[in-house]
Amino acid sequence: MPRPLDPSLNRRRLRIELRRAREKAELTQREAAEALEWSLSKIIRIEAGTVSLSVTDLRALLNSYRVTDAQLVSELEEAARGSKGQSWWTPFADVLNPPFTQYLGYESAADTVRTYHAIAIPGFLHTEDYAEALLAPLAPQEHVRRVVELRTARQDRLFEGEQSPELMFVVDEAALRRRIGDPAVMRRQLQHVKNMMEHPRVTLQVLPFSAGAHYATLASFILLGFKDDDDLLWLEHAMGQIAVRDDHELIARYQECFALLTDMALKGDDAVALIDAAARDFGTS
Repeated sequence: MPRPLDPSLNRRRLRIELRRAREKAELTQREAAEALEWSLSKIIRIEAGTVSLSVTDLRALLNSYRVTDAQLVSELEEAARGSKGQSWWTPFADVLNPPFTQYLGYESAADTVRTYHAIAIPGFLHTEDYAEALLAPLAPQEHVRRVVELRTARQDRLFEGEQSPELMFVVDEAALRRRIGDPAVMRRQLQHVKNMMEHPRVTLQVLPFSAGAHYATLASFILLGFKDDDDLLWLEHAMGQIAVRDDHELIARYQECFALLTDMALKGDDAVALIDAAARDFGTS
């Protein structure tokens, strides 16, 4: 049975279509707000996709923007009705920060997810015991358990269902060989990575040490791709997290970087052979 559409996806549809309609009507956000006697912040929040929208307010906007396509109006009214309610990650608010909460909304709508990980196995592919061992030095046990539960829920949404995205991973050899937890944890994690290579929507490559230096040597990153919007770049570093949407030059550099990484990284049997070699370093079960 298909999973119900998350409210964040309906808010995103409204955000894109209403911004497109306003620009077609040649109105600034301030002019749109003044025409409806609304606050500017209300228009900004609607176009950011951070709030739900009533059908009444939607109709007022569409009338102001002179949108008359009956099918589009009907689809947007349905999206407005579905924009209310909690998103799937709301129960994990105790372990989420605002930047990552916003990122999850984008991730839920992505058609493609491309990611490079230099230091550790990507969270998308974590086993529970690997995730716990990775996070244990950073937070109390109860917090770690909640983060792992969030990570598992996120994996379920990405890998299950007909609407899940295409996922492309480039994992650095360093991530395969860095011991997180005890050897048994690493063996199970590496086996899980191999198993996920069989998933019909997963492409996984391994970047060997022999590839040398490259643009992303010092940082992991995620590129989200959309059919109806520009790519989004997600960066995590020692100073925090950032989602990049409007710096098209920076996004283009990371798109080029990912293409270069896939050219250098091992594929298929060669990637499996390197994963097996890493696993052997952690002994046998």
